[in-house]
Amino acid sequence: MGTSRMFRVFIILGSAFMILLIIIYWDDVGSSHLYLHTPISPGPKVPHPHPPRQQPQTSRTPSFLSDIDAFVNQFLEPGTGEPTDPAPADTSNQSEKAAERYIPRQEWKVHPSPVAAELRQRQAQRRRLLQEMCANDSLEFPGRNRSFDDIPNKELDHLIVDDRHGIIYCYVPKVACSNWKRILIVLSESLLRDGVPERDPLAVPRNLVHNGSMHFTFNKFWRRYGKFAKHLMKVKLKKYTKFLFVRDPFLRLISAYRDKLETPNEEFYHRFARVMLRSYGNQPTPPSTVDEAFGAGIRPSFSHFVQYLLDPRTEKKVPFNEHWQQVYRLCHPCQIQYDFVGHLETAEEDAEQLLRQLRVDNVVEFPTSSGTLAAGGWEADWFSTVPVAARRELFKLYEPDFRLFGYHRPDSVLNE
Repeated sequence: MGTSRMFRVFIILGSAFMILLIIIYWDDVGSSHLYLHTPISPGPKVPHPHPPRQQPQTSRTPSFLSDIDAFVNQFLEPGTGEPTDPAPADTSNQSEKAAERYIPRQEWKVHPSPVAAELRQRQAQRRRLLQEMCANDSLEFPGRNRSFDDIPNKELDHLIVDDRHGIIYCYVPKVACSNWKRILIVLSESLLRDGVPERDPLAVPRNLVHNGSMHFTFNKFWRRYGKFAKHLMKVKLKKYTKFLFVRDPFLRLISAYRDKLETPNEEFYHRFARVMLRSYGNQPTPPSTVDEAFGAGIRPSFSHFVQYLLDPRTEKKVPFNEHWQQVYRLCHPCQIQYDFVGHLETAEEDAEQLLRQLRVDNVVEFPTSSGTLAAGGWEADWFSTVPVAARRELFKLYEPDFRLFGYHRPDSVLNE
């Protein structure tokens, strides 16, 4: 009888101890789930350079986030999020395996001088503008007032997570996203060459850059963490540095047209060009292949592309393709307070500043590129065959992106 009573006492004391640990643990990071209708961010991070170390570390001290991931994975398998599923072999996310054997390649750079004041001020202005526009009732667009919890999981597929370096990147097609994806692949060490992690972003093969298995996005949290997914997203949004790059919305559309419709692309020809030719190009039976079409001089014009974007039937059939979908729909800037907003027009300066802020500028450099479209008088040439009324309708369609990210109204195009 005495043994049974002592056993019950131990059970009660052990339970009380576990409850106390959970309360302390939860108080540290769990508060973010209480604020469901506010943007999640601690504000911009100011990097502090590490002093030089005498010996390279051979292992990293586990962070809270790695602890919570390990805790959740005790109960949820990556396959379906169900506790009772047999554990499948995880071959889709090599970056986590690479993290287990991670050894820093170089010491952190110690910068003797701070980031130039004008660059810091420019970033502060961009972030402040986003906050003001999101709070401005005169700027209305779908989804502006919804909470983070209201965003469907599929719409979070552009948020790439790097757990090793504490980074969340929202990629925007036609805004140097290929090079930023290359950088994240290099940082993840998920691409090995002769058993050694690839270090040169430009050496990452193009077919892997946009390969979904190379990137861990918020949309994949649901499969891995199940009902814990949203809470873990919020924890990482609070802890990690979040960034995106944008560009002039009209120039992005021109770039998308040139890349996907003006040049031969079998996929885009079948999915979009043939639709445009049938609906707006007087081609009831367009050629069946892109080679046949281009060989006969048949392709949609930029005016056809604009008609397609403005046609209310377009999105009734299928949402905009990511290459011309608005940035506010891809990256949700009114629900996520980004710590860094880069512009393609100042890409090199912004990339250098960001990599330094992330403290990875010793590991990787942003590849320089040429041929980027910049605003100029020639912009009106692209719209010369587009009626003025259609140009103004197109501006309304993309006006939130213009105003959120500080791009001027293109009067030279809209007032002719």
